[in-house]
Amino acid sequence: MTTTSEGSRLTTADFLRSAGVIPVVVVSSAAQAVLLADALSEGGLPGMEVTFRSDAAASAIRAVADERPGFVVGAGTLLTPRSVDAAVEAGAHFGVAPGTTPEVVARAAEHGLEFIPGAATASELERALNLGADVVKLFPAEVLGGVAFIDALAGPYPHARFMPTGGIRVDDLPRYLQRSSVLACGGTWIAPRDLLDAGDYAEITRRAASAVDAVRTIREPSGKEHHHGA
Repeated sequence: MTTTSEGSRLTTADFLRSAGVIPVVVVSSAAQAVLLADALSEGGLPGMEVTFRSDAAASAIRAVADERPGFVVGAGTLLTPRSVDAAVEAGAHFGVAPGTTPEVVARAAEHGLEFIPGAATASELERALNLGADVVKLFPAEVLGGVAFIDALAGPYPHARFMPTGGIRVDDLPRYLQRSSVLACGGTWIAPRDLLDAGDYAEITRRAASAVDAVRTIREPSGKEHHHGA
């Protein structure tokens, strides 16, 4: 479960659909993560996925969870049970992995951590669903074929819900978010390492606001998403 800035409780799936875009970030320090959370919040984005691709990941998640309690912070690139332990101890609201490893999924379940495993093939998607996944990360989305791949999967797996990540940019959001099976897109373009290293939080806020505007334009006019299937 995640807690929004208004204090309401949402499942991770509900949060993803509400947000539409989840920044996927690599941070170098806890202080940087807090500044980033502020920049994203200012742009209208209520959460982010901090990947365990830096030694600062756990301390960064802990700092954001402690100092910005209304901001949702997930832990990404959880490849081992030990990394799941670290994410839970740090206070992560949800976990994400690029693939599906039964031992990692099981450890998340033991902790009660809502977990989004990854898939790049139909077989991997089926494994993730059979292990109880409510949402599956499609990675790397654009390399796999993007929305064409999602449409192909919709036929045999109409109940699957996705968070595609990898190579997606703001101009791609309409194609993805018009699919009812896509809850949110993971995006590295909003807060890439070069902007973080330069301390350009104003540009990060601008990119966050642009993403929020895109999500609103796609999802609010009719209140309906388009349905596609194979």
